[in-house]
Amino acid sequence: MYLQRRNRILRTNASIRSLVAETQLTPNDFIVPLFIDEGENVRTEITSMPGYFRMSLDLTLREVEELYKLGIKCVLLFVKTFDELKDNEGKEAWNPDGLMQRSIRAIKNAFPEMVVMTDVALDPYSIYGHDGIVIDGEIVNDETVEALVKMSLSHAQAGADFIAPSDMMDGRIGAMRHALEQNGYIKTGIMAYSAKYASCFYGPFRDALDSAPGFGDKKTYQMNYANRLEAIKETLMDIEEGADIVMVKPAMAYLDIIREIANTVNVPVSAYHVSGEYAMIKAAAKMGWIDENKAIIESLTSIKRAGAGLIATYYAKDAAKLLG
Repeated sequence: MYLQRRNRILRTNASIRSLVAETQLTPNDFIVPLFIDEGENVRTEITSMPGYFRMSLDLTLREVEELYKLGIKCVLLFVKTFDELKDNEGKEAWNPDGLMQRSIRAIKNAFPEMVVMTDVALDPYSIYGHDGIVIDGEIVNDETVEALVKMSLSHAQAGADFIAPSDMMDGRIGAMRHALEQNGYIKTGIMAYSAKYASCFYGPFRDALDSAPGFGDKKTYQMNYANRLEAIKETLMDIEEGADIVMVKPAMAYLDIIREIANTVNVPVSAYHVSGEYAMIKAAAKMGWIDENKAIIESLTSIKRAGAGLIATYYAKDAAKLLG
């Protein structure tokens, strides 16, 4: 049989396959979400995220050191707030001596080359578990943006390299950029959660921070997962308002959205490989139905192949070790 072209030639062995691979995954691609708790020597496994922990700041610093040695250069910080510090306005969110602010300073002082990103949303600080201020049962927009600006400025003052607003309120990127410029924080970047969908895949994350909504859901501010064009519109608006990096969240069920946005914009695109996606792999691997290590690399490679130059993932450390 004569064939003009034999495509299998480029799949002959591992060396050739590596040589012609279109997508290369490296530790430089990873953003590591870190959950930080008060206290000392605290290391609490998150039940719905086996193998992942909420840690006190002293242990977090050890973790950051290990991550940096593995070639990972970026962390994304989340903190757990005591119930007695929660209110409707989220005032603890901009406490200069709050856990987030102390964590930023400690990590940047110990590891100045580590890029520190910080979550900006009110849900960990809210008595209602929502990303915004609640008035008469409604999550209000403009009052929330004012609170988020205060939160962002406190993170910038503490030394954050990037603030990462995950709230999906209208106009918050422009308000944050204006406030940063007005207050002299001209080197502080914004990674906007631009296309954040109202997804069932966030469940384990809410266990990590005890931040599940106390009533209703988040569908009045997070996006409808049926929509594609809306994601492009939201992302372009965030870029116009001053976002340096844009994010799609979740990742695995939204690879088409990642690709659409990557084809449309001229800023870096990130994606969040969320807690539910992590938990599904963990559960299937525990049952012996899939090879966990292979699933890690295949999943993360697919996210990068779709167009994400940065990937926030709970598998970052495992992946860095596997990539060796």
